[in-house]
Order: sequence, then C-alpha cells, then structure tokens
Amino acid sequence: MGFTELFVVAIGLSMDAFAVSVCKGLSVKKLSLRHALLAGVYFGGFQALMPLIGYFLGIQFESLIQNVDHWVAFALLTVIGINMIRESRGAAEELDASFAFKAMLPLAIATSIDALAVGITFAFLSVKIAVAVCLIGITTFILSALGVKIGHVFGTKYKAKAELAGGIVLILIGLKILIEHLGILG
Repeated sequence: MGFTELFVVAIGLSMDAFAVSVCKGLSVKKLSLRHALLAGVYFGGFQALMPLIGYFLGIQFESLIQNVDHWVAFALLTVIGINMIRESRGAAEELDASFAFKAMLPLAIATSIDALAVGITFAFLSVKIAVAVCLIGITTFILSALGVKIGHVFGTKYKAKAELAGGIVLILIGLKILIEHLGILG
C-alpha cells in the first residue's frame, strides 16, 4: 500500500472524528484554540494508537489466514464503510460542550474502533506501520481541529456528508485491495 492509498485511508478513518469534532464545535458557546487542539490531540492520538494495536494483533494471526488476507481486508473495510454510511443517515447525536477528559476519552475511543480493524488489515498488507500510524494520527489531528472550527461556524451541515464520504472511501480501498490481489483489470 503506497503513500497515496495510506493518505486516502487516513482521511476515511478521520471522518468519524471530524464529524464528532463538528458537533463539539457546535456545542461550544465561546470557541478557543484550546478546544481545537484538545480535539486534535484526543482524536488524532487514538486514531494513531488503534491501528498500531490492530497491527500487532493482526501479525499474531497472519500465518493462519495468509491465503485469505485480501478477503479479510476487503470484508473489514467494507463493513466499516457500510457502518459509516449507515451512521451518516441516522439522527444527529447530542454532544455536550465539555472538553474534559471524562467527556473526550469515550468519544476518542468510540471514533477510533474502526482504526483498530484497519490496523489488523495492515498486518496482512505491505504497509510501513510507522508511516501509516503517523499519517493517520496527523491527518485526524488536523481534520479534528478544523472540524471544531467548522462546527462552530457552520453547525452540523457537514457531519453526515463527512461520514458518508469516509464510508465510501473505505469501501473503495477494500475493493481496490481485492481487485489487485485477484488480478482483475490487468
């Protein structure tokens, strides 16, 4: 998996965190740089940590499923993508304005569970995990910080579109992995 594909995966994974950041920005009466930085650190940090954990879990099972690893990657990315698309069509979640540890930690974990599954797929692909983890973390940090500002300015207008786009991107990456492995289209 090359840098461009990793970047696209990073953007797709960061869409949940971006959507929650938009809502957090909407909930804040007086926005400060601190709010944007906290969202970036929590969401970017967990989005970087979870694929690393998933990668180390995945390499434990690599030899057992090496013959079907492309199918596993395709299935995981597709399920995550479909779930994101489904969430984009659901009702908006109410978030409080708190950026305290007890409010942000559960959100950071919840928005990064899909990154854990993607990390497992990284174990079966030729991925430089350090590059992938850094790229995912930095991309999510930037988009989450921007999401807080966008949410404060524009409201929840873009939340559903971000989740929809993220889901489609992950499904397309999974499909590309499968097509390349099966040798379809040349």
